[in-house]
Amino acid sequence: MTALNRVPSLMARAGTASALTLAAVGGSIVAPGLAPEAEAATMGARALKVAASKKGSPYKWGATGPRRFDCSGLTLYSFKKAGKALPRTAAQQYNKTRHISVKSRKAGDLVFFHVGSSVYHVGIYAGKGKIWHAPKTGDVVRLEKIWTRRVWYGRVN
Repeated sequence: MTALNRVPSLMARAGTASALTLAAVGGSIVAPGLAPEAEAATMGARALKVAASKKGSPYKWGATGPRRFDCSGLTLYSFKKAGKALPRTAAQQYNKTRHISVKSRKAGDLVFFHVGSSVYHVGIYAGKGKIWHAPKTGDVVRLEKIWTRRVWYGRVN
C-alpha cells in the first residue's frame, strides 16, 4: 500500500489529520479560498525551474523551444511544461494573467515590460529583482536584474 493510499485509512482512524500528518504520508490539504493561489504559486515555481534549466539557450525570434526561444516563447514553453497553456505573444500573455502589484509579486510570476500601454517583453520573476528571460537576437536565456521600473506583473492562474 502506498503512502497516498494510507491517507484515507489514517484519517478514518484518527477522525481528522493534521497538516504535518498529511505531509508525512504524502497527502495534501485543500483549504477553501486558498487552493487557486497555492496552485498558481506551485505552477509558477515549476515554470521558473523550467526557464532556469534553459540557461544559455540561444535567442531566436519566433522560437518556442525546446532549444531556442524568444521572450514569450520561453514563458510559453516554461508554463506549458508546468501544466498551463499561455497564448503566444507577450501582450497576449499579459491579457491572460491576473495583474498584481510589485508588492504582491512572487517568484514564478510574469514580468511584462512596456512603453505606455504596449507590452514589448516578458520574463519570469526569479525573486530579488531578477528575471529569467530570452533578451534579444545574439543573446541567450539568462538571469538578469530588472533594469527599469516600467514593468507590470501578472500571475498565471
